[in-house]
This record gives sequence, C-alpha cells and structure tokens, in this order.
Amino acid sequence: MVDASELLRRVEAFLADHDPGTTDRLDFLHARFDAGLAWVAYPEGLGGLGAPRSLQRVVDEAFARAGAPTNRPESIGIGLGMAAPTILRFGTPEQQRRWLRPLWTGEEVWCQLFSEPGAGSDLAGLGTRAVPEDRDGERVWIVTGQKVWTSMAHRARWAILLTRTDPDLPKHQGITYFVCEMTDPGVQVRPLRQITGEAEFNEVFLDGAQIPDVHRLGDVGDGWRVAQGTLMNERVAIGGSVAIDREQGPIGVLTRLWRDRAELRRPGLHGELMTSWVQAEAVRLTSDLFRQQLATGHPGPEGASIKLAFAKLNQEVSSLVLEVLGEEGLSYGDYEMRRPERVDLFGPSPGYNYLRARGNSIEGGTSEILLNIIAERVLGLPQEPRVDKDVPWKDLAK
Repeated sequence: MVDASELLRRVEAFLADHDPGTTDRLDFLHARFDAGLAWVAYPEGLGGLGAPRSLQRVVDEAFARAGAPTNRPESIGIGLGMAAPTILRFGTPEQQRRWLRPLWTGEEVWCQLFSEPGAGSDLAGLGTRAVPEDRDGERVWIVTGQKVWTSMAHRARWAILLTRTDPDLPKHQGITYFVCEMTDPGVQVRPLRQITGEAEFNEVFLDGAQIPDVHRLGDVGDGWRVAQGTLMNERVAIGGSVAIDREQGPIGVLTRLWRDRAELRRPGLHGELMTSWVQAEAVRLTSDLFRQQLATGHPGPEGASIKLAFAKLNQEVSSLVLEVLGEEGLSYGDYEMRRPERVDLFGPSPGYNYLRARGNSIEGGTSEILLNIIAERVLGLPQEPRVDKDVPWKDLAK
C-alpha cells in the first residue's frame, strides 16, 4: 500500500515535470488526476492510487506549498461530495471514465435534482416521471416533472436525478436514478431568491427532457438504494465542511472578535462563547473522522449526526456573533439579486452568515428526519409507524 513517504516522492517527481508557474492550469490538473494524485483513495486510473483517505491532506499540503493550482472545490462541492462517490460506487467503468476527471478538475459543475415541491423531507414521495422509449434500437427516457431547492443549477452541466419509473409500486420502489444533462432543451432553470438576497437555489422544470439509458446509475427501480448512498455522502460532506483547523470557520470569527475587541465583551457572554468553542472543537474533530468515509463511497448512517451537529452549531455561533457585535452586526450591505458562483455555507459577513445559516437545518435532510435516522439506524430504536409504506405510489394522496 502507498504510504506518506511514497506519496511525497510522487508529488516531488510530478512537480519536477510540471512546473506550477509555467504549466497551464487545466493541463496541470489533468496531469495530476492522471498521476493518481487527485483523490488518492480512489482506484488507479480514476484519479487515485488506492491509498488511505487520511493521506489526502499530505498530498494537498505538498501541492499547496509548491503554489500549485487547485480545482476550486468551493464551486464544485456537489460534484465532489455527492456525485463522485455515487458514480464510483454505482457507475459503470465507462461512466466513471467519462465523468470523474472533468468533475474533479472543475470543468463540469454538477447539481442535485432530488427535492420536489411535494417531496422534500418525504423524498420517496417524488413524482417526476421517467418513461422509456425505443429510438433507433436504443432506450431513451423521457422525463417530466419539477425539482426545487437545486443549488448551482444555473451553472451545472450535469445533474444527479431521481425519477419515478413505476407508479404501481410503493413509493420507495419504482424509483430510478439518472444523470441528466442540464443543457438538454427539456430542462429549464429558474432562480429562487433567498433571504440573503441572492439566488443560490433554483427550481428546475423537466418538460420532455431526454436521457439515454447509458446515463442511468444502478438498475431500473433501484434508485432509492443508490440515492441513500448519495444522501449519506451529502450529509457527511456538509458536516465535514466544518474546518479541520482549530478556530476556523464561524467559531474563528467569534473568538477573534472576543480577543481583538475588548469593548465588545459584556457580562454573561463569556460563558456562552466557551460553550460554543467546546462544541466547535467536538464537531471539528468528529467531522474530520467522518470525512474519511467520503472516499470509500460507503458512509454509514452515523454521518447524519455530524450534519445535525453542524447545523445546530453554525446557527448558534452565527447568532452569538451578532449578539456580541450588537448594532454593528445588523449591517448587511445590500440585497441585490445575485447568481453566485459557488455555495457558501459560512458567508462573507456576520449578517450574511446569520441569514444563510437558517437553511442549514433543512438542506441535506431536515434535522427532524436526521434525528429519525439516528434513532432507527444507529441506535436501533423502533421505527415510527408508516401507514403509506406498502401502498402503491399512484394511490397515495397527492
């Protein structure tokens, strides 16, 4: 197995052949992927070397010291955290070769077409239909429906998509998972303006969008199982976005304010700050552990706990920052309509972060749903009664 010293030797040899100062950015990233130095835990030929996930940081830091270009993960997080591990686990070799390289380099942005106006927390109730047609001897799926709360759909080339392919089966069955090309004429993206003023989210209308069968992930009707893999990766990815360096992220803003601006210190707030600091440390260390699950493509339901903790922590810390700042914290800037280039869970200002954090307990699975997952799948507690579980989807109240 490749160890840290071997990885550093490979990075050194790679940099000797690819000077970061003179090599074109994309050419550099292509070569890094082909050398297995992209995500080192992935298989050879798919950007990795089959190395332990814990060694990824060794490689990343070595490239950073050399001033090497990055793949800008802040703008392609959905692809890296959700699409890639799903493709690695369920994709065919052809699909893996086609999608993983441009996904990692950032040449192709991905989004997630899961939630619907009538299927949010109850995602299995989704109604977007995919109907097969035979065209010139090849199967094509015609997709009609609406998706909502789609981050970065306005920039995406590809989308991971859940559809209903058999309405006669119960809702958790008869679901099929596809990769949808967002440039298809049957795909329309409309902005959803948020409380922050910008439109990071979108609603997506699918009106006769055509998807070739070769863009299906997993078997027909097995989409719910594939989706569970994606969702568990999503929760670990969101929870794992907590910085792995101490006092980075929102808690860093809070502690710097307290240290640098003595005039803001007021009785009673110090205890709250210390409580938040301890919680942030616990979440940071735990998230670092869960991040190691991402490379395997098989994170467990335990990942729901770190996403749940992240949402609670970010909301509490962002609120405490405003409390420390007082009137100053209410200054926001403007609410100009913007279409951001990346997903920003923390934000450029305390006011923005406070507003954006309200969505943390909804995105990636609502906190209530995650509590059920932890109770049932981690702690082994009895399931809540579900009277619609075995009812054909077409017979459910809509």
